[in-house]
Amino acid sequence: MSGVIVLNASYEPLHVVSIPHAIRMLVREVAVVEEAHDGASIGPFPLPRVLRLVRYVVTKWRYATGRLQYTRVGVLKRDKYRCAYCGRAGATTMDHVVPRSRGGRGEWLNAVAAHASCNEKKGSRTPEEAGMPLLWQPWIPTRAELAL
Repeated sequence: MSGVIVLNASYEPLHVVSIPHAIRMLVREVAVVEEAHDGASIGPFPLPRVLRLVRYVVTKWRYATGRLQYTRVGVLKRDKYRCAYCGRAGATTMDHVVPRSRGGRGEWLNAVAAHASCNEKKGSRTPEEAGMPLLWQPWIPTRAELAL
């Protein structure tokens, strides 16, 4: 029961929201329950699993061409929250491969997901200088790679 899937009025998936957010959408009558948890309710509303918006929301941004905006969350999603230095899951920070203090740029091709401890261990050095080779090379993701 971690999140509620929100569908557009055309039944295409848009995103996932928290249960409190979903209930606010029901109260404002901008969505209806498509699927609910059996026997569970919050006040007059069944506990939703899936909501459908009442009115269609244009989603041109989903199909837009061009580069995605580089963000910390985007880098973490692209790398599936795996540390590029040790390979373990649960990475919560982003590391610049070539440190910004040494001329590295803030862009997709210079950023990887990392654990805070691995990030701190690498410090303001390149992976080669720190003796911490990258397990994969950073790349520019597609919109599909960053979707739900």
